[in-house]
Amino acid sequence: MKQDLIAILDVGSEENSRLARAIRALGVYSEIYPHDIKKEELFGQQNLRGIIVNGGPNNVLNGKPVAVKDFVYDSDVPVLVIDHKTKKHPTDVKKLPSSDAKLAAVLKDFLFKTCKAEKNWNMDNFIADQVEAIRAQVGKKKVLLALSGGVDSSVVAALLLKAIGDQLHTVHVNHGLMRKNESESVLKVFRDQYKANVVYVDATDRYLDKLAGVSNPEKKRKIIGKEFIDIFAEEAKKLKGIEFLAQGTIYPDIVESGTKTGKAVKAHHNVGGLPKDLQFELVEPLKYLFKDEVRACGKALGLPDSMVYRQPFPGPGLGVRCLGAITRERLAMVRESDAILRDEFEKAGLNGKVWQYFTIVPDMTSVGVRNNGRVEEYPVIIRAVNTVDAMTATVEPPHWKVLKKITDRILAEVPGVNRVLYDMSPKPVATIEWE
Repeated sequence: MKQDLIAILDVGSEENSRLARAIRALGVYSEIYPHDIKKEELFGQQNLRGIIVNGGPNNVLNGKPVAVKDFVYDSDVPVLVIDHKTKKHPTDVKKLPSSDAKLAAVLKDFLFKTCKAEKNWNMDNFIADQVEAIRAQVGKKKVLLALSGGVDSSVVAALLLKAIGDQLHTVHVNHGLMRKNESESVLKVFRDQYKANVVYVDATDRYLDKLAGVSNPEKKRKIIGKEFIDIFAEEAKKLKGIEFLAQGTIYPDIVESGTKTGKAVKAHHNVGGLPKDLQFELVEPLKYLFKDEVRACGKALGLPDSMVYRQPFPGPGLGVRCLGAITRERLAMVRESDAILRDEFEKAGLNGKVWQYFTIVPDMTSVGVRNNGRVEEYPVIIRAVNTVDAMTATVEPPHWKVLKKITDRILAEVPGVNRVLYDMSPKPVATIEWE
């Protein structure tokens, strides 16, 4: 079933994601589009019920204020203007309410009274639509999926298996930037429990050689992304007949990588790192879902809670937590300290209460004392945050007894570390990851 759609036109707002989520929370599907979307693209959307022109502080492009085209207001589709002055709709200028309850009240009136939209946005309908779309796109051809074992790739795998069955071929790449025992766990779950065809590629040396001496975070992400594509191309040739590449791209990946009026936060490995001569056509069935919606999709597909609520893990892995130029020594520090953190959080019952927690090792040392002598060793930084959609995040309050135990273990068990710190910065101004 095709769901009703409310199109959000970005005219420089910093709260497009909040608006889109609020609309979806009311049971109506929404998507964010650029302010200069073409007429045929906008009105070619199926079941378009309303348009919201969402203005904000980033409404200047190349020194000139931006605005939507007149055809947006001249159609029969209802339009709501927020934070954006226009002669076309002078009576519709509203401020975006800061309260979620007040925002919902404004939206309810527009969605259901003005637009006559139906509450048909739910996971069952989304899955049905995606299964139909995947089958139409892929036909009888084969699809290759990078199976990291994280939430996004697992849900993509389940959705593709539902849509095309054994046309799906999965590849698990160990890039040497995995958490402790991560690859072993992925193979056990998908090979043993789900009987999926998983090709295992140990590319540790290949990745670390390419990343040697590279300190710029964006360059690291680009290298990691390119290696992914190159490895898949090699595996595709071995499998023969692969024409599609499936990816776990989700909406925050796209939004954070920047829009025409927005500022790019960071390039994601599955958004900005794709080469122009890509030999595969992309299949990205989750690209319009926020993180909590991806989990809801996984639940609706029947994936176990242990997989659906698995700790989030970035595509570049520990590569963005070993700050600066990656070394095997500091990479081992990140891996071992992260394992200790996860172990102690689980023992304390925090694993189900904290959305994401991990450790970071920067490329700097400080003076310490070990065995009655002066040493120059590295710090470990603990990051623990809670969030709904990964667009904003709050810091988990410190649990001092737990942190004391974690600190004692890291200092005793992880060679080369002499300090343990706790990151107290929310998103924004900070991001969840450090790179």
